[in-house]
Amino acid sequence: MTTQPSDTAVPQGANARRLLPLAGRTLTLEQHRALHGPPAYQGSAQAVINEVRAAGLTGRGGAGFPTYRKLEAVLNAPGRAVVVANGAEGEPASYKDRTLLYSDPHLVLDGLQLAAEAVQARQAYAYVHPDQRVLRQVREAVADRLRAGIDRVPVTVVEAPPRFIAGQETAVVHRIEGGLALPRYAPVRVTERGIGGAPTLVQNVETLAHLALIARYGAGWFRGAGTPEEPGSLLATVHRPNASPKVIETAAGVALRELLGLDGYPARAVLIGGYHGTWLPADRVADLPLTNAALRAHGASLGAGVLVALPVDSCGLRETARIVSYLAAESAGQCGPCLNGLPRIAHALTALAGPGAHPRERADVSRWAGQVERRGACHHPDGSMRLVRSALTVFEEELWRHEHGTCVAPNSGAFLPLPSPMNPPRTDEDWR
Repeated sequence: MTTQPSDTAVPQGANARRLLPLAGRTLTLEQHRALHGPPAYQGSAQAVINEVRAAGLTGRGGAGFPTYRKLEAVLNAPGRAVVVANGAEGEPASYKDRTLLYSDPHLVLDGLQLAAEAVQARQAYAYVHPDQRVLRQVREAVADRLRAGIDRVPVTVVEAPPRFIAGQETAVVHRIEGGLALPRYAPVRVTERGIGGAPTLVQNVETLAHLALIARYGAGWFRGAGTPEEPGSLLATVHRPNASPKVIETAAGVALRELLGLDGYPARAVLIGGYHGTWLPADRVADLPLTNAALRAHGASLGAGVLVALPVDSCGLRETARIVSYLAAESAGQCGPCLNGLPRIAHALTALAGPGAHPRERADVSRWAGQVERRGACHHPDGSMRLVRSALTVFEEELWRHEHGTCVAPNSGAFLPLPSPMNPPRTDEDWR
């Protein structure tokens, strides 16, 4: 699996966003400290949390939850806390977390130490995607920091399995405890009782990297990019027609048209948020700003930070059927919606993506989606149905044409990435 896309871009400007300083290269500890200075420990838990609150940092792993509130929840929970840098990145269309960990693992590890200080933790983990190049860089970075004696909390690196849902919080906790990377029903949040029963902070690696920069340069610096309501920069994996995927660092609020290059290469549709995301009509959303507030008005959110412009010669139904078949195979199979609902919907979508589909199949998919939503043991069925429902709406013309034996898209090839070869989990070892 590729460590990162062939092209990585970093915006320019005064005190430019520094998440990705060197495209395709890894900063050593010495280079990292020459660029950013020594780790900026604040001296107290509340000092870190106050600065993060003033900055307005939100989680970059998908939920967009205010980071300071998550820190406070773990700090105020009884017991000695544990912190986890979550770099599982099971989303096949996303490369941002791997790119960040490969480019500057020390920035993430700085943020992990700051998070440990904020919640008064004595134990930390780096939960990392199984890309061996990335794992090697993270392990070497942890060893270099240990030799330099710069970290207050020891860090253990844990390899995540290459599964779509392996980064879900309860799956992360279960895997670090030595179990399978499967989501589990937890009546109590992991912020209250996680690894070993301790309050546990599971934070996306990009969020931790921002935390490390905020501690050094301040909340005002962070708010120098983005919008007042959604400040800062963010990483996104951008898929454009006629181009290789690219990880970019952009300010919140930039128009989708600019990010996706829609003027140069018109798109059939736009996918926002990855494979648990939402299809939107390209012509209606091209001028939308990249903010969750603007996207929510169209039933979407930034999610995993994946932005896709589907080429005009590609079929949105075929792409959706491929993705949902993958999602159905990647489920934990622990509840009815995953065990029975997702495979049945994937099979029906595959029929709809072929010639001469029966209109009954469309009605079945819509009905089954309603039966699956909000009934799963985790959010995997809900995210999958978000993609399905948006496809039924955005690709309505394609549905009609397929039912009449034709297709609007001449290109029968696949555009969006999926693991190759496809190896759905079959045994417990697949979740380790």
